[in-house]
Amino acid sequence: MSNARMLLGSIKATKGDFSGAMKEFMLATKGVKEDQYLYKKRFMGNPNYSLTLVMAGRLEQAVRLMTNTHETAKKRFGERHYITAERLAIRGLALYRMKKIREAFRDLSAATDVLIHHQAEKGDFSKARRLKIILDGYIDLLADIHGTPVEKELGIDAAGTAFKIAEASRSRTVQGAVVASSARAAETNPELNDLIRKEQDALRQIDVLEATVLDLFDAPQKEQKPETIQNLRDNIETLRKAHASLLDEIKKRSPRYAEIVTPQPATPEVVKKLLRPDESFVSIHISEDRSHLWAIPYQGNMKFASVPVGKKEIAGMVDNLRKSLDPKPQTFGDIPEFDTAIAYDLYARLIRPVEDGWKDARDLLFVVDAPLNLLPLAVLPTAPVKSDAGKAELFSSYRQVSWLIRKASITLLPSVSSLIPLRTYAGGEKGRRTFIGFGDPVFSPDQLSLLKTEGKTEGKSQEAHIKVRGIRLTAKGGLDDAKLTSTHLENLSRLPDTAEEIETIARVLEADPERDVFLREKASKRVVKSMNLSDRRIIAFATHALVPGDLDGLDQPALALSAPRITGDNEDGLLTMADIMKLKLDADWVILSACNTGAADGAGAEAISGLGRAFFYAGTRAILASMYPVETTSAKKLVTRLFELQKKDRTLTRAKALQESMVELINSPGLIDENSGKIVASYAHPLFWAPFVLVGDGSGSMK
Repeated sequence: MSNARMLLGSIKATKGDFSGAMKEFMLATKGVKEDQYLYKKRFMGNPNYSLTLVMAGRLEQAVRLMTNTHETAKKRFGERHYITAERLAIRGLALYRMKKIREAFRDLSAATDVLIHHQAEKGDFSKARRLKIILDGYIDLLADIHGTPVEKELGIDAAGTAFKIAEASRSRTVQGAVVASSARAAETNPELNDLIRKEQDALRQIDVLEATVLDLFDAPQKEQKPETIQNLRDNIETLRKAHASLLDEIKKRSPRYAEIVTPQPATPEVVKKLLRPDESFVSIHISEDRSHLWAIPYQGNMKFASVPVGKKEIAGMVDNLRKSLDPKPQTFGDIPEFDTAIAYDLYARLIRPVEDGWKDARDLLFVVDAPLNLLPLAVLPTAPVKSDAGKAELFSSYRQVSWLIRKASITLLPSVSSLIPLRTYAGGEKGRRTFIGFGDPVFSPDQLSLLKTEGKTEGKSQEAHIKVRGIRLTAKGGLDDAKLTSTHLENLSRLPDTAEEIETIARVLEADPERDVFLREKASKRVVKSMNLSDRRIIAFATHALVPGDLDGLDQPALALSAPRITGDNEDGLLTMADIMKLKLDADWVILSACNTGAADGAGAEAISGLGRAFFYAGTRAILASMYPVETTSAKKLVTRLFELQKKDRTLTRAKALQESMVELINSPGLIDENSGKIVASYAHPLFWAPFVLVGDGSGSMK
């Protein structure tokens, strides 16, 4: 029974349920004394148990236990081994909670160097969760030391050290994808490039299998399959050995590759050197109870602040704001008011405290943690918003709001370290064609027959219905039809406006409509997979984006393309994350003018979906993605306008073009009903102008 309780306690600790874990561990240790052999054998060596002691406040017991196990591990494995360092770090956490600051710093500073060095090792989610808790605790300690006599006494830069630790604690999924494409771009030897791709594919397979193992552990205990879990672990170990062999061979052929794929956490000094005039870099690290903020200007000193607002409170605020950005409306009257008070509160607590480090910038680069990554930062007001009862038309009062996007362009980065390869290896091959676009796919025979009469019927009043590029849109136009118990590709509605969007972009960029534009039946999975996309600077997809579960049997993110019943191809019509990763791109940016492509896809996910990760892996330097379902008319205006702006001024960067397009849409007259000629609604509501975020390197232009 004690073994089962111990396992259950470890699982609960891995999930962050330390209260539940403590109950299980107490039942497991009932009647067992610390000096007994049973205790030493089963519990002293279990890091989940010792960490639970810390989190439960049993600090003296934790210090005593970790002192003993640390000494044992040091003798058995050596001082630089991960197990030894982890025991030391957990003791440091206990000492920190006991207010023994100097002793805690001694343990944590010594341990984290080892832990960070080995953190790339795969295969143990429990270890990864413990590492996150340890690093968050160390950042909290450094924030407490910052600006005190203890900082001077220890001879450290607490804010700078915390910055490096925060970067090391972040998930590396997207950063890994960015680094992967950059590494391939840096190598010109075809054989070496193929070897690199095999190494990266092996690593991706390990990630997928590890995620599967975690899902199995998350299932109810009765539903868990020990044999399946063990088989997966065996496969992971086999893949890890193969990956190590490939990596060793690559390192022999290209020493530079090791520097690219295993970068050291970027320091504030490194970031500052990579910034360009008018840029500032802002990093926001969110832990359970606190948030830590850094702002690094192109000129001047870094600003640091630690504020008492944690993950749960921020999640509640973000969730409230998203309700008005993703309300699933049928009409314009269904769109709720955007809560500018909550939005300003977020700004005041998470960005304004380091304002001195970014206030003079015209371009802002952000790295943010969950759950803030679910919100486009452009919607945060920089000043309190006064109510305006006198509205000329629906949502017009939002034109007066001092949105952050009015002050500066905004670019998201997957991590601090991702800035290094994006800026270092930013140039693409000369002679690439400008554009290729896919849009308005056809999903059913009924939609195909309607194409013949398209444009012959009178238009509906736009006041009655709002067209949203959402998921599970039926042919009748219903959004997320509750009556649908089973959803397939043919249930998706056509998005005819996306054809005009792709054609307009192509016209602005002077692309060839025959060779560069693929609409309706031609917007097929076979066409995408068979084309050479590595010679295109800009690649656009204007269609529905899907996440797992949106369609029956869909288990990964995907873009919906024309159905096989329409194309006659032997394909399923879904360009999945796995399909995208197999593409070979050399793109300046990829436009995902679809719904929900920027939504985070699970615990610890970055501000970009699996589709975004896949396109970075395939080889793009930037992505324009939507964070919630877009209203199709405003989306078309926004995306086409930014290319018009870049064509007009070829020195205009991607980030500035997006900013100017957003501000123009906010200030525009609004949506005019085709029948009455009256303004239906202003586009100043963030639902219309804020869905798109630029991720990656926003500094490139068309020059």
